[in-house]
Amino acid sequence: MTAIPVTERRAVLPRERDVPRPDPRDRAGWRPSRRPGRGAGEPASAAPAPSAARGLDAFTFFIANLQTGFGPFLAVYFTQQKWTQSDIGLALTVGSLVSLLGQMPGGAFVDASRSKRFAAGFSAFWVGASAVMLAAFPTYLIVMLAMAIHSAASCVLTPAIAAISIGLVGHANAGARLGRNASFSAIGNALGAASMGAVGYYLSNDAVFYLAGALVIPALISLRFIPSRRAEAARPAAADEPATPPSAGGMAALLKNRALLCFAACMVLFFLANAAMLPLVGSVMTLRASETATALVAACIMVPQAVLAVTAPLVGRLAQSWGRKPLLVIGFAALPVRGLLFAFVSDPYWMVAIQVFDGISASVLGVMVPLIVSDLTRGTGRFNTALGAVGTGMGIGAALSTALAGFMADHLGSHSTFLGLAVMGAVGLVLVVLIMPETRGKGAEDGASA
Repeated sequence: MTAIPVTERRAVLPRERDVPRPDPRDRAGWRPSRRPGRGAGEPASAAPAPSAARGLDAFTFFIANLQTGFGPFLAVYFTQQKWTQSDIGLALTVGSLVSLLGQMPGGAFVDASRSKRFAAGFSAFWVGASAVMLAAFPTYLIVMLAMAIHSAASCVLTPAIAAISIGLVGHANAGARLGRNASFSAIGNALGAASMGAVGYYLSNDAVFYLAGALVIPALISLRFIPSRRAEAARPAAADEPATPPSAGGMAALLKNRALLCFAACMVLFFLANAAMLPLVGSVMTLRASETATALVAACIMVPQAVLAVTAPLVGRLAQSWGRKPLLVIGFAALPVRGLLFAFVSDPYWMVAIQVFDGISASVLGVMVPLIVSDLTRGTGRFNTALGAVGTGMGIGAALSTALAGFMADHLGSHSTFLGLAVMGAVGLVLVVLIMPETRGKGAEDGASA
């Protein structure tokens, strides 16, 4: 047997760089894309396992049920405990301040968290615990602490759900998933309000908060159906678009993102016009139909939730085919129309019907806010921080709205106040049309140069 010379053996053996190596992404369900317009590392299938999708549906539903207990039931409960109006106002103010100041830190916490599912479960537990604290220990200091804990945990919970949603289906299908979230959340709000109202009526107002605390158990159980490996941060859309750690770019990258700043400005104007509208409607209804005012105000809350539950999935699907801006224009346009109709309609039942426009706005913004922020921060690792920053702007606009509308109503009357709110909404609409770019398919670099 003739030995092969070393030089020839080298020629026969394959070189190391010629040996194909398995791509680690193939083990996670990735494959190179051959479709034009998609990156080489696009996920082979963005559809999550049915159990994971249903788990997120259930988690969103039960969290909405749980959060309903911290709505109008708080004022009823505090009044039953013989609290003065100033003490009630102070307790609500503590919660509002923590919520306003905690938006960005809460988002940053989710960005820094290695497990978004853990962040969601941890914050959900403390929301439930704060509800039990309110019922079990209705002392002044414990109530203040519970309100602060609830608001701080909610600041983490909202961006965590958004991060899980986008991580579950990928960026390309985020619109449909966020629309589904909004739909289940609306159903949860409606059923939560009905069940807690019945519990408060037939049992006691304490039982409302014990029920809210108990709802955290099915919420945490449903969260376990989402596999942790798929509940992490959103997957990169392409091989040349890797996920960036949160430390890269820092807050300076967000401040340089002009499209993100434009969107935040638009949202401040929207909430400046929107937040005071329903409370003002409640006051007007009380004056015009005092005997049925409570039922009419409840209907004003239920109508938008029903519209939101029905239309949010459609908005999510249209966001992928139409783009973000056309839907954003529709959502903003519904606000000044609603304000004008409230200014000129006096029949309380027609005022309930006008709340359909509130449902349209809620449906659009419930999907568009996290989706547009995700578009504009893609690849920065700062999605949740940016979402918190936009949420802070929305909170500032809402706080200024109620104060401004109250002053206008006292000095100018409800008719002029509705007109003024409609004008502010129209300014926000003009701003969206003139300066807000289409963000579908855009990343952080595109947003910074927009």
